[in-house]
Amino acid sequence: MTRVIDYFYSHVSPWSFFGHPRLLSIAHRKDVSINFHPITVAEVFPKTGGLPLAKRAPERRAYRMVELKRWSKHLNMPINFEPKYFPVDDRPSLAFALAAAQSGADLGSLSFALMKAVWQDERDISDWSTLAAIGTESGLDGAALVAEAQTDAISAKGLAESELAVQAGCFGVPWYSYKGEGFWGQDRLPLLEEALG
Repeated sequence: MTRVIDYFYSHVSPWSFFGHPRLLSIAHRKDVSINFHPITVAEVFPKTGGLPLAKRAPERRAYRMVELKRWSKHLNMPINFEPKYFPVDDRPSLAFALAAAQSGADLGSLSFALMKAVWQDERDISDWSTLAAIGTESGLDGAALVAEAQTDAISAKGLAESELAVQAGCFGVPWYSYKGEGFWGQDRLPLLEEALG
């Protein structure tokens, strides 16, 4: 019987970016499959008590920056702490990823490319031409995926993914769910690995 981790994430989350390679590594080592669920926090936060960064208290924003710097150093993953294109709408990249998944693309590598675009490469992943370019660079038909991403069917699927996240108990990203147990945040990956046995 195949073991599966449900992985809920946003391409514009630095914490998803930090955790993504380690999740892939854990899944490989433990012989576990990953169900990739790109979501938009714009759908999840209002339903679960979360606030967008701009609306958080100054103390919370300041501590977030401290933690970003700590984790960047700890993981040896350099990032732009204040990217040129952040915050941006994560719905276009969500739709783009879902269109790619529908065509059989590997969301492990594509999603990391999208996150890297924000946190290291100063690219705007809310822009369709940027998404098309990233898709093409990833060996996909970027233009075709952008066209598919803008269909009503993909838009509905994006909403469904975010609703599935809420049903799984998700209130922030990244969120990992294994056998109904949720793990919030890339710093919980060691606990997820422990649960995998």
